[in-house]
Amino acid sequence: MLKVVFKLAYRQTQGFAQSLLRLMGIKDLDVPSYSQICRRSISLDIAPYSIPKQGPIVIAIDSTGLKIFGEGEWKVRKHGYSKRRTWRKLHLGVDPKTGYIHCHTLTLNDIDDGSQLEELLDQVEEEIKEACLDGAYDYENCWDELVGRKIKPIIPPRENAVEWYLKKPGDYPEYPRNAAINRIEEVGKESWKKEMGYHRRSLSETAMFRYKTIHGSKLYSRKFDSQEIENDIKIKTLNVMTAQGMPVSKPRKTA
Repeated sequence: MLKVVFKLAYRQTQGFAQSLLRLMGIKDLDVPSYSQICRRSISLDIAPYSIPKQGPIVIAIDSTGLKIFGEGEWKVRKHGYSKRRTWRKLHLGVDPKTGYIHCHTLTLNDIDDGSQLEELLDQVEEEIKEACLDGAYDYENCWDELVGRKIKPIIPPRENAVEWYLKKPGDYPEYPRNAAINRIEEVGKESWKKEMGYHRRSLSETAMFRYKTIHGSKLYSRKFDSQEIENDIKIKTLNVMTAQGMPVSKPRKTA
């Protein structure tokens, strides 16, 4: 966590930890060498941050890309992208009210968002009353997963979406997606989003912005298993920081 938060190399992490112990007057603890820290980081079991219980929550889920290796911006501008350029996909779920990240997964860049929904929901220890997701989750398995868990889905149906049915069209009007389609036809998509509180989903993008502002948009680990552990550490540090207090924005009063 020291390495991640202060963006240190392994040798610098060793020296930083030694200086902290010296300042604290602790002489009975030895700091592993930088090579030991590097080797042990591969097999770390990161316990997630214990988020305070607050009853049923709303969860906002989205994904973003993280660089792992490839060309710098100058090379891309000069010679274009190469086939070796790649990235990882970070999927995370945020409580819009508190800012805590309740669930996350790291996948290859060719994995679609909807395939991660079940695993993300399994990680959430709190009861979920509503889930705000974008159109990338407008698939039958995603809707059924939320309905089966008794979670209210807030997913905007795609353009020109038609109602789903069991045996013939119109025989399942109470299905949440069909109800959303009918309501959008009545009031329009923007009004529907306001009615449902869909714009809370944007706070998941705020969490991604915090992630990239604090930790950067690139993973330093080379192997996928190590990248997952690195990401677990980064998510945990963000939740620890959130627990210390979040900034409160208020409109400035005009004279």
